[in-house]
Parts: sequence; C-alpha cells; structure tokens
Amino acid sequence: MVFRTFNINNYNRIMEISALQKERAAYQPKLPKALQGAVKISEGKPTQSVGDQEEIKKLFPNTYGMPLIEFVPGTEANNAKINIGVILSGGQAPGGHNVISGLFDTVKKLNPENRLYGFLMGPGGLVDHNYIEITEEFLANYRNTGGFDMIGSGRTKLEKEDQFEKGLQIIRKLDIKAIVIIGGDDSNTNACVLAEYYAAKKYGVQVIGCPKTIDGDLKNDQIETSFGFDTATKTYSELIGNIERDCNSARKYWHFVKLMGRSASHIALECALQTQPNICLISEEVQAKDMTLNQIVEQIATVVAKRAEKGNNFGVVLVPEGLIEFIPAIGRLIQELNDLLAAHGADYKDLDKDAQRKYILEHLSKENAATFETLPEGVARQLSLDRDPHGNVQVSLIETEKLLSDMVGALLDKWKKDGKFTGKFAAQHHFFGYEGRCAAPSNFDADYCYALGTSAAQLIAAGKTGYMAIVKNTTDTTDNWKAGGVPITMMMNMEKRNGEMKPVIRKALVELDGAPFKAWAAMRDELAVETKYVYPGPIQYWGPADVCDQPTKTLALEQNK
Repeated sequence: MVFRTFNINNYNRIMEISALQKERAAYQPKLPKALQGAVKISEGKPTQSVGDQEEIKKLFPNTYGMPLIEFVPGTEANNAKINIGVILSGGQAPGGHNVISGLFDTVKKLNPENRLYGFLMGPGGLVDHNYIEITEEFLANYRNTGGFDMIGSGRTKLEKEDQFEKGLQIIRKLDIKAIVIIGGDDSNTNACVLAEYYAAKKYGVQVIGCPKTIDGDLKNDQIETSFGFDTATKTYSELIGNIERDCNSARKYWHFVKLMGRSASHIALECALQTQPNICLISEEVQAKDMTLNQIVEQIATVVAKRAEKGNNFGVVLVPEGLIEFIPAIGRLIQELNDLLAAHGADYKDLDKDAQRKYILEHLSKENAATFETLPEGVARQLSLDRDPHGNVQVSLIETEKLLSDMVGALLDKWKKDGKFTGKFAAQHHFFGYEGRCAAPSNFDADYCYALGTSAAQLIAAGKTGYMAIVKNTTDTTDNWKAGGVPITMMMNMEKRNGEMKPVIRKALVELDGAPFKAWAAMRDELAVETKYVYPGPIQYWGPADVCDQPTKTLALEQNK
C-alpha cells in the first residue's frame, strides 16, 4: 500500500487556518549555536545501562556501550546523501510537527536531493508500507502547530522479526538510510530493538529516537525534559487557574481535577507549582508513606473541614491520573492481576462479569483478594479488564477524582452526624488529558523540538544508530543549548511486562528529595487553609522573553535557575 491510498485529499487541500496559526507559521525556531552551521561530533566515554548491565549488554551487543555525543561547530559542511523515514508513535504531544520540521530542513540543507518520508498512523505505517513524501509545500501547513495530524500516530509495537523484515522492504524500495521514531519510553525501547536488529543483520539501516511524552517521565541525566511537557502543563495550568478563579468567585464548590500522568506525578506537581491549589496529591509520596485509600480521603476531608471553619466551603484538589496504582495495597493487587491475566487470560476473558469477579477472587492471594473485595465495584472492574498494548492498567478510565470526592463526602457526612463538621461540601469533577496533548507548542517546545529534529538528522549524517537525540542546558538562552545524542541502551533496565522480564527505558518518577517537590511541600500547608490561587492565563507567543520563553518551574528548579 502506498501513500496515494491514504485519504490524500486531506493533505492536498488548501487548509483553512486560524489567524494564530497563520502568524505562527512565520515563526522561525531558534537553534543552539552548535547546530546553526557546519557540525562535527565530539564523543565522550563509553556508556553502560542504568541497571541490569549484563542482561542489557547480552540483548544489545551491537548497540551497547556506545559513547555520548555532543555537537560542536564544524568547519566543513556535510553533504551526505540520505533519505529518511519518520514515525510518530504513541500519544500526541505538542511539538511533534516541529521535530519533523527540523528533520526536514536539516536533511535538505545537507543535500537538496535528500527526501523525507512520513510513515502514516504510527509504526504500523512502516510495517504496512503506508507512507507519504514530506515536501516543503506539504510541511508549510504544519510548522509550529500542535497535534500529530501531519502523518498521524499509532501504538503498534515494533518487536517481532517479521515486522522488521516487512519494514525493510519499503526501506529498500525508498532507498531510506535511517528511521527516526518520535515517541515515549516504550516507543524508544522499540527503536532500540529495531536498531539492534538491523545492526546485527548488517542491513546498513540506522534508527534514531526522539524523547516525547507530556507526562514528563522520560528524563534522566542526559534528557532534561521530554517535549510537550512544557506546553501541556501550561495549557492545563491555564484551565486550572480559570477553575480557581471561578471557585473563588462562586465559593460553593470543591473542584477535583484529575491530570494526565499514569506512571508519575510530574504534570500534577508542575501544575501545582504554577497555580497553587489547596491540595495536590503526589502518587510517589503516597507510595513512599504506604498510605491507604482511606488515609488519602481523611487527609482531604481534614482540609475541607479546616477551610469550612473559616467560612470557605470551596477549594481545588489536583489528582494524578495514576494515583490508584501507587497506593501500595492496590499496587500489589495490580501486579498479581497482571500476572494472572498474562498467564490465564484465555480462561478468563470469555466469562461474564460476575464469573470474572469470582474467578479473580479464587485465584488471588488472600491479602490481595481482601483488597479487591474492598474496592468500589467500578474500580475493581476496571482493574480486571484488558491491559493496554504495553501491559498497563488503563487508569485513565478510572474516575479517581469522583471516587475521592464521593468518599470524602461520605466521611464528612459521618463527621457532621458526630458534630465534627458543620460546613458544606459539594463537588465538581474534571479530567484534563486530551485538552493539552495537541495544543499549539509554546516557544520553548517549538524551539526544543526543532533542535531535536535537527540533532536527529545530524546523528544520521554522522552514521550513528541506536541513539536518542538530546538537547541540554535548556534553562539558558537558546544559543547556549547543547545538542547531541545518548545511546538508548544507557537508559535501559529489565522490568516485568505482561508477565515477562523485558528491557525497557527506566521511567523517571517525582523525586521526593528533589527541588520541585520540596518547593511544593514548603508551601502546601499554608495553601491548604488559605486561598492564594495563581491564574497563569494562556500561553504567550509574542512579547518579553521572561513571559514567552520561560521553561517549566520543574525544569528551572531542577537546574537551580
């Protein structure tokens, strides 16, 4: 199947665009000095994986131990002849189009005859040979825009040899030298597997990754932030600020706001730092303190009661999407459920709802069965359903914000009967997820992503494979950003997925001894009882740099800026 069969009218039509998009199209992203002209590479020392070194080295003998790379200004232009294929993988994140823009501009700068092909609807486009050639005319509609609609995205996992070989067929047909996979930790793990396979077979096909996820959990010593986090958290913070202002105006509702972030609470923490709500739950702290669901509910109810004593029957609570998984007792239950479904899914899946519940209770350990029985029916049911393609519970479907408010309301009713609570409690619920994934990228993300795309092209021109493009020193001015590449194996360890130990990129959790969490912890007792909301307003694209070009508070605190 070729690109002419893929709804091509959507791409060849004259796009109707907003005034903002028209003006943003003229924005030229800024590049670090090292990427502005001729480029050469500076190689560091050999690397090793963050964990399970022997296992990772055994699985990736051809791409393990490679050095870190930094780009520095060169004297000779590289006119490498390279065609490149690009894939958008996984959930959307603001700035993906700018990665492709940086990739395209650099490829054409290296050699005007070079071509860039976009594989449609994610990694499946490579396997199924669905593609489109990206041209300047086509790309012009997408520069500095949000979303992944340029070529679409998907969640097909590249992990089997027949997929690699089918992909190779179209790679050979289009004379492609390298594939760039723009995705999160799982997508970049797949990129590493693909790079290793092609290297082992000596096919001469390079694979480069780019760090994408609004969740903020793809970061480490080499990756300061994943793209999209800046824009998404600023978008959510605008909405939370609007809710806070409404809350402070009506003064009669408690707003429970669930925020994306299944595996870590970076989004919730950043939004708390920007907006100063009354409560922000941090999943990692709940886990570290071995808190129960009832303890969390009592903590929230206590704040509600204290504010009510001052006549403030209103407030804002931020809830990370993955909170349920971090409650230790529920986390242990989920782990056993994962193993159970992986081993006996065929016996289980065709049973009716009541029979499934009975089957689970009969096969769980005594402790986990007791936890399962105490959960509200809707939550228990969701935990027992099919996992996502990566083996994860689909926690976004659990209405944690409503669960918490219902339980808080029930506890306050009990306290009222006992004379411990004399205020009023009424709740409103929100889930901010899709609202932030495709927002028009902030200046930070527009520049950062363009630099990532440029770095990816330069890694390919330098003959590298199995690397992830990186840009560092991002709290400084753009001129002083440092670009380069990190071996993907350096970020990997072994973890259990779908009942099996698999090599994966280690996720970054909120560090409880880190500056961002400490900054929140220092103010939260006061914010719980006082009303000191901050209203960030919309993302600004034009104006003073201290308004328009600032990184997230998380990044600034981590870099001590």
